[in-house]
Amino acid sequence: MKIVIVDDDSLVAVSLKTIIEAGKDTEVLATGRNGEEAIALYRKHHPDVLLMDIRMEGMTGLAAGQVILEEDPGARILFLTTFNDDEYIRTALAIGAKGYIIKQDFDGILPALRAVYGGQTVFGDQVVERLPDMLSPKKEEFLSADFGLTEQESEIVKCVAEGLSNREIAEKLFLSEGTVRNYLSNILSKLDLRDRTNLAIFYYKHR
Repeated sequence: MKIVIVDDDSLVAVSLKTIIEAGKDTEVLATGRNGEEAIALYRKHHPDVLLMDIRMEGMTGLAAGQVILEEDPGARILFLTTFNDDEYIRTALAIGAKGYIIKQDFDGILPALRAVYGGQTVFGDQVVERLPDMLSPKKEEFLSADFGLTEQESEIVKCVAEGLSNREIAEKLFLSEGTVRNYLSNILSKLDLRDRTNLAIFYYKHR
């Protein structure tokens, strides 16, 4: 797994490089200090994952991420920041970032990179706890028909977004757990999503 790091704090960048290269299957190709360098380094190296800060002098990480994702929608960008800010998180989701984690969680950086590389969307615990209230406009509805979902499938998506387990969904909708699992498998296939976390994020993004 090949990584590019962009952070305007050189000490943080060096620390991140040390942590990442402690993994047997990971290599840091280059480091940068701002959004402009992030774009240039991505174009040059096309890393498996771009690990990038958000607030930097000059072009921000969010602005750079938008440029990169417009050029390469398949780019895997993981934002790592000290700013647990609602608007930053919304923007990161909107531009198509694969994750948003808080810098203090250094132990979780390498697992997060591997998860993003494997196709998952990763958010730190502090972020996940706030997603429902932060991203859901209370008066708007999830239009299931827009995505080819039945009413029953739409209800299951809503339950997943509320954090209910398969057993809790089954009890709420008067279904068996096996039926709920089958529904979830079909829903993930229809929406081309990997797991429940991606499904919940999809729900809140499309309300």
